[in-house]
Amino acid sequence: MISLKKILILLLLLSNQIAFSQYVQSDASKKFDALLQYIEYAYVDSTDDNKLVEDAIVAVLKELDPHSVYIPKEELKKMNEPLVGNFEGVGIQFNIFRDTLMVVSPISGGPSEKVGLRAGDKIIEVDGENIAGIGLQNSDVQKKLRGKKGTKVDVSIKRRNIEKTLKFTITRDKIPIFSVDATYMATPEIGYIKVNRFAKNTITEFKEGLAKLHEQDMKHLIIDLRGNGGGYLKTAIQMADEVIGDKKLIVYTEGKKAPKQEYYTTTKGAFEKGKLVILIDEGSASASEIVSGAIQDYDRGLIIGRRSFGKGLVQKPFTLPDGSVIRLTVARYHTPSGRCIQRPYDEGNEEYYKEFSRRFENGEYMSEDSISLPDSLKFETLNSQRTVYGGGGIMPDVFVSIDTTMSSDYFGKVNRKGLLNEFVLEYMDNHRKDLELKYNDVENFKQFFNAEEEMLTNFIEYAEKNEIEKNEEQINISKKLITIRLKALVARNLWNTSAYFQIANDLNDSYLKAIEEINSNTFKKEKLVYK
Repeated sequence: MISLKKILILLLLLSNQIAFSQYVQSDASKKFDALLQYIEYAYVDSTDDNKLVEDAIVAVLKELDPHSVYIPKEELKKMNEPLVGNFEGVGIQFNIFRDTLMVVSPISGGPSEKVGLRAGDKIIEVDGENIAGIGLQNSDVQKKLRGKKGTKVDVSIKRRNIEKTLKFTITRDKIPIFSVDATYMATPEIGYIKVNRFAKNTITEFKEGLAKLHEQDMKHLIIDLRGNGGGYLKTAIQMADEVIGDKKLIVYTEGKKAPKQEYYTTTKGAFEKGKLVILIDEGSASASEIVSGAIQDYDRGLIIGRRSFGKGLVQKPFTLPDGSVIRLTVARYHTPSGRCIQRPYDEGNEEYYKEFSRRFENGEYMSEDSISLPDSLKFETLNSQRTVYGGGGIMPDVFVSIDTTMSSDYFGKVNRKGLLNEFVLEYMDNHRKDLELKYNDVENFKQFFNAEEEMLTNFIEYAEKNEIEKNEEQINISKKLITIRLKALVARNLWNTSAYFQIANDLNDSYLKAIEEINSNTFKKEKLVYK
């Protein structure tokens, strides 16, 4: 029987202001201890004491707020990987195509690239065991190819135009998980960086991206934080430090048991002058909102897109005796103007996470006028005294609605079934060599490759073979969407993820609006700080 020891230690960790002995003597502790003892003594069936305690922890945290969570020991490493920034394995991006494991791209500098694996290779055996045509799942691939650094794995490869099976021995290593998806020049003067999370290595990647863009004479910058759910507070502060002047308050945190803590810019940033745009949407949360809020409060840049998620709570990890962890909300964060952008959660977690559907039903994704925030949430920016809002996410300076004009049932079906990606894998299997000879860089490919002529008819036939009926009217509606998506996927296979966005952003209205605003007099008219 597990005693209250675990629960008591948990309670001790939750607050450093109340003595352990007080918890021991509390009525609540005695009550819970009595419950466990009665269950052990009198309950009709056998029980799993560990599960009872874990379920109790989950239930307690659920009553606090939507972001305080329990993480079992066995799940902790996997959950931390995206933020820590690496895992150990062979280093490939892959897809399972026609029940065969296909290499989409070896990760640059990784162990697979070092031994000579190429995009388009089909892995048919791992350590002598056939893995082709057996109903392989993504989880199976991870089990077989991931492993401790320094361990070896033998793989057998089928490569196009080579009859014999190629055998490789790969020594596993640390594989980076990149948090900067794309870095390129959107125009001869405007740079673009897309950041997917705020992880341990994000600021290094971000600085490298800025340096690369400066080498190409960048004058203005777009930072794309759409869909970025956040990450480390420290990383958000470091990113803001790169674009906001010295000795400026970026964010402060405060909680009932956590004293007020302020975070300031400390170093000369790599982009403190020049027009700056931050792209956000309903998926931008936490650290994304810290960066966006600071830039907006100082009138340093223009926020474009749709209202962000609204997560203004700070979590701190506390380790339990068995190695499991609780991430407990300990404070709220506030932007430099004093805004806390956390949206209400007093109606419970379930209602809290229905926010996306509520926004859709209210028409918020289509019209800025559908958003109604009370005057009590109004704040002023620190330089130009523009009106900004707290209490429900970051409101953009320039609203961009979701574009549904190219959507159709046909596109929805082929997209949900994964046929766009599958078709491109097959297309690359047949055309990779010709494409590599014909197009020496992304710009050249973007300008001259005609996806409608080269791919659309064959894709429609491919979809028909996969039980998606041809519909001319709907195909015409979605033609541009389909062809650009296909073209972007080909670019990713030929080069990298950055190439994908370089093509796909032609359909990104927020991105196009950012370029338009940078090239207009908006920054001057709104008295933004960019010189």
